[in-house]
Amino acid sequence: MVFLSFHVIFQCKRYKSSVTPDKIRDFRGAMQGRADKGLFITTGTFTREATKEATRDGAPPIDLIDGELLCDKLKELKLGIETKLTETVEVKTDWFSNL
Repeated sequence: MVFLSFHVIFQCKRYKSSVTPDKIRDFRGAMQGRADKGLFITTGTFTREATKEATRDGAPPIDLIDGELLCDKLKELKLGIETKLTETVEVKTDWFSNL
């Protein structure tokens, strides 16, 4: 039994800089009539205007995942990520000099 079903289209971009609102508008145009919702993932960030465009009233919603959130989610879900804790030991030579 399915309670809820909807079509999602996603786009992934490898950016060092920020995604601008025109990229969000282009993506929305590509998903027009094909999906109920969009997901835009980038290794970079989103400008404030791009974030506003993604949630504009009257337009299909687009969820945004920037590089920082992407890393957090990969770590949380353990997808291709291994977390290691490192201990650093420093010798306090002053303490030994006073023996």
